[in-house]
Amino acid sequence: MILKASQRSGALALGRHLLKAENEHVEVHEVRGFIANDVIGAFQEAEAISKGTRCKQFLFSLSLSPPENANVAVAVFEDAVERIERQLKLEGHPRVFVFHEKEGRRHAHCVWSRIDADSMKAINLPHFKNRLRDLSKELYLEHEWTLPDGHKENGWKNPLNFTLAEWQQANRLGLDPRESKQVSREAWDRSDNLASFKNALEEHGYYLAKGDRRGIVATALTGQVFSVARWVGLKTKDLRQKLSAGEKLPPIADLQGELRKKVSERLRGHLAQDKAQQKTALQPLKDELRKVVMRQRVERARLNQSRTAAARQKPKSVPADSGAVSGSCSMS
Repeated sequence: MILKASQRSGALALGRHLLKAENEHVEVHEVRGFIANDVIGAFQEAEAISKGTRCKQFLFSLSLSPPENANVAVAVFEDAVERIERQLKLEGHPRVFVFHEKEGRRHAHCVWSRIDADSMKAINLPHFKNRLRDLSKELYLEHEWTLPDGHKENGWKNPLNFTLAEWQQANRLGLDPRESKQVSREAWDRSDNLASFKNALEEHGYYLAKGDRRGIVATALTGQVFSVARWVGLKTKDLRQKLSAGEKLPPIADLQGELRKKVSERLRGHLAQDKAQQKTALQPLKDELRKVVMRQRVERARLNQSRTAAARQKPKSVPADSGAVSGSCSMS
């Protein structure tokens, strides 16, 4: 489910928003940890406690929106909230949990006080958006809900079509097995024969081949091999009915050799592009270094000239007295 959150103030405004009559049904599922037992009173209580701290955004407000056509049990919402509490270290903090239902679709809001009443300090929530994004995707995969585009790893693009930046950012070419299963199901659902299924898979970097035991398999650029029947969740006879021309597919060993060659060529192209970009990026530094060296040479030449001139202008030293001329005087 989609998880969106923010740190905020405005206790009264938020309370009124959660209780708005524009929803067909509003259910206050839980008010926990407050003296007040109603939404408005709980938020005003949180605001009053925050006055003893420097915290301005004393509430953490989260919305939980499941997929449009999913019938999600209350327990699933509760589990998501508990996991969020553990990840963000909000366990035990006062909270309000409200369900909304509109046009037959249910979603939820959970709001925590960020203030720890014992220490009178606000809990820090570093990187909470990234943590919620990761948990959101995990919930989609756990419950086998169709992933929204924003959660599809690398947009489910074929790695052979990655840009240099995408190659540099990608830690791996493969997907979570649960995500790759969604790729295969989506390709299966929008195809009606072998050719269309093959093309749909290749858009995402998977290729069909004949397996060693005559079954139809798929392989990724990483070398993983999937039994297509198990992958898409069908019986072999149902698979063959749609993919009757599977005998025309290349053997898995031949296909994997061809794919390794394509990957090598693509990587060589990216390495050449990366080298050219590095050279372009380094050129201004080289130009600046050249200027520094020229300034140093000029300065050293001036210094040498100054030393030479000073040496020429230095007065000659008077030679030391070699002693008085000796003479003899005889007395007769």
